[in-house]
Amino acid sequence: MDYIAALFPPTVMAVAFTALIVTIVRSQGGANKYKEDAAVDAAIAARESGKRSEPN
Repeated sequence: MDYIAALFPPTVMAVAFTALIVTIVRSQGGANKYKEDAAVDAAIAARESGKRSEPN
């Protein structure tokens, strides 16, 4: 039974890591991609407009 106790933690970590990678890959596209791109574009536009309105 010691071999089961020794193999259990690495197996759990491997499954968790695989689930994390699958989640990351699935979130890289589709409707989420457009939401993220829009949020980044809005942040960049706000930053650029803030730079222009500052007095020099």
